[in-house]
Amino acid sequence: MDTKYTGGISHEECSSGVLLNPFVHHLELETTYEKIKTGVLTVVLLPIRVFIICFFVMVGWIFASIGLLGLTEQELREKPLDGWRNIVRFICARLIRCMFILGGFRLKVFGKQSTRESAPVVALAPHSSFIDSIAMVYMGGPSIVAKGETASVPFFGKLINFTQPVYVWRDDPDSRQNTIKEIINRATSDLDWPQILIFPEGTCTNRSCLITFKPGAFYPGVPIQPVCIRYPNRLDTVTWTWEGPSALKLLWLTLTQPYSNCEIEFLPVYTPSEEEKRDPKLFANNVRAVMAKALGIPVTDYSYDDCKLMIKAREMNLPYAASLVEVRKLRSRLGLQNTNTEEALLRSNMTCRECCKITYLEFCNLLNIPSDDASSVQLFRIYDKKNSGVIDFREYLLGVLCIEKERNTLEVLQIACKIYDRSGFGRLCPDDFCQAVCQTLALTKDYALEVFDQVDRNQLGYITFENFVTYAQRKAEFSNLFSLCQGEKQRNGEICPNDHSKKVD
Repeated sequence: MDTKYTGGISHEECSSGVLLNPFVHHLELETTYEKIKTGVLTVVLLPIRVFIICFFVMVGWIFASIGLLGLTEQELREKPLDGWRNIVRFICARLIRCMFILGGFRLKVFGKQSTRESAPVVALAPHSSFIDSIAMVYMGGPSIVAKGETASVPFFGKLINFTQPVYVWRDDPDSRQNTIKEIINRATSDLDWPQILIFPEGTCTNRSCLITFKPGAFYPGVPIQPVCIRYPNRLDTVTWTWEGPSALKLLWLTLTQPYSNCEIEFLPVYTPSEEEKRDPKLFANNVRAVMAKALGIPVTDYSYDDCKLMIKAREMNLPYAASLVEVRKLRSRLGLQNTNTEEALLRSNMTCRECCKITYLEFCNLLNIPSDDASSVQLFRIYDKKNSGVIDFREYLLGVLCIEKERNTLEVLQIACKIYDRSGFGRLCPDDFCQAVCQTLALTKDYALEVFDQVDRNQLGYITFENFVTYAQRKAEFSNLFSLCQGEKQRNGEICPNDHSKKVD
């Protein structure tokens, strides 16, 4: 890179609001007191609560099994439960509710739950945890919209099946239409179906905002009761997002708290206007606005598609994978999505000998964005985690070029090889090759160096992208690069992972 810039910017000079990322949650025990308390309660309290949970789940499973006795799956889908089976379902809901209370949850309820006649559909948000099922059992076990795979979850699958859920089968190309049709049929039916409980966001967030509501449950055009859920605890041990603590860690920390607070607020039933009945997206957005006002949080246009982007980026080990949804939004604000600036930089055959040390003003000049724009500052700060005043521009380019278009893994690797090629002639030294494959194929550095040595049989000290492709075509561990899966096609709602034997943990 020939042009040099001398300017820079400090992080104190430009301050602005932080862009929300609803898919990230950080949880650590920061004080010595918290660590000691957790250790003691792990020994004293955790075994008791685990026993209580297992006991109530087992008893609930027995009752659900009895309630489902003699019913086929088709009968469960065609008509609501009645008679003694309804009583058993109510008992199951009470048992699981007792499990939550004895497990340490303090539940506060505001407002009043509507009847099915008043609101056939209930919308619960924000959806942030598997603990949200506490609202479901409080409401007496309404039908939920859930992934089809949920039915096979040990013990809990039977309990969920007993609520007569609307299952979404993501491997079925007609699943979305079938789900909408089933919701419409139940919501408008004269039969005594339970209320339908939906999580309109479609995925878990950290409750910092309400993301885009999926319109599926709003197609029937029937009255909906919005329900808000909060967890006003000093230590947030329940939030389960795409980037953050595992479910097991959250469960452990939750069960070792003396108690956990949960609030459920039933808002007034929202009756759609004629315009909203004709436009489900408008209906969904207006309900979301009502809930956001009650919660005191903003709304954003993030969606489940952004989650899929994070999954793909994390599996490939792209730099700053968890922040790429923020990068996408900031680029949109700055108009970069319409300029293809990064594509032009890649095609310009620029060399990156100095790309690892780009100042803020250099960054703005390269992308042709205003240096006094708060979005420009936020975009730079994402890659300057250490507040050093410089970033590795290659990491920015790689993330942007890999997520903005549908590219398969091999195409992404080719881009990475070009970005990390410091020679400018397609000759990758060991360090260049390692960075390219570690941040696209999630290989470990040791394994990447091993591959480099095998490709560089003539010991030239460099290889090309074509050399690697020729080598990879003969190796089973890289077969996914040339298969249908490598196009990152969706299967069962997930992104096909890179299945190398030696990956970064």
